[in-house]
Amino acid sequence: MNRPVTLTTVQWTDVPLPDLCRDAAGWGYDGLALACHPRHFDVERARADPAYVDEVRALLDSHGLSVHALAAHMLGQAVCDPVDRRHQGILPPGIWGDGDPEGVRRRAAEAMTALPAAAARLGAETVVGFTGSPVWQMFMLFPPVTQDDIQAGYREFATRWNPVLDAFDDAGVRFALEVHPTEIAYDYWTTARALDAVGHRPAFGLNLDPSHFLWQGLDPAVFAYDYRERLYHVDLKDAVRRDTDGRNGILGSHLPWADPRRGWDFVSLGHGQIDFEALVRTLNAIGYTGPLSVEWEDAGLDRATAAPEALARVRALDRVRPAAAAFDAAFDAAFDAA
Repeated sequence: MNRPVTLTTVQWTDVPLPDLCRDAAGWGYDGLALACHPRHFDVERARADPAYVDEVRALLDSHGLSVHALAAHMLGQAVCDPVDRRHQGILPPGIWGDGDPEGVRRRAAEAMTALPAAAARLGAETVVGFTGSPVWQMFMLFPPVTQDDIQAGYREFATRWNPVLDAFDDAGVRFALEVHPTEIAYDYWTTARALDAVGHRPAFGLNLDPSHFLWQGLDPAVFAYDYRERLYHVDLKDAVRRDTDGRNGILGSHLPWADPRRGWDFVSLGHGQIDFEALVRTLNAIGYTGPLSVEWEDAGLDRATAAPEALARVRALDRVRPAAAAFDAAFDAAFDAA
């Protein structure tokens, strides 16, 4: 399908953007899914100085790199989360401010509202990110939670995000929620509920990262097919289940990444158990032509090794494409020739 293969830079923000552009181009990537971080794409600076956006674009152009998406996970997370001290570590100081939760949510929403115009100037048609969730912490339904409580959380999500999505509509840019635990949509049915909450407006779509599906027992190819009208971006990251000895559960046990006692873990593409060929065949069937973005989250494999290796695997996968003709078309042709 010759889809662009990009590198998500969220896990590379300690590397200055010029250095990462050089490396990514050298490995053979087509572009970057650019993190909204002061070292990669400074949202505050973009709001104040349109020339800054041109500078970033020129830098990528000089390395032959495209930008199809911005990655605004950290900002989006704060828009409707129950903000606490953990958010300070993922937010710019100007967004965190004095840490008052409602003030943090308001400033995060303002930054997200300004982002689509900057994305459009950069040439990115999609902003990938998180939404946060007022109800994620209630997923076990204990202490007892009513469906009215859950529905109130989805209404709060819609109230906080609809004004942000208005700005996306105005700029002609789409927001793609990465379906992910801790977000308003983290599995198949919560995705349906989130889409319902915002009235299925086109500005709000989905980013599929299959690594969040395997350990939940979900099929990312089924998800891609059923939500094909809202599939705006695809990340490629692998995962592995280790729950074969009766000790390791799917909730992770508060153990760090790569700890062998964990029931599951993220790994680099090709080092886990996801059936990527099945996913790519489904992407072909639904006509998805957007980016395939490699994301590195593998505590057991150095990223400088993982990034070029994953790229080679994606190139091989993307050569899986539909046949030019049905395999049985030759039967009639053989008789015609006779």
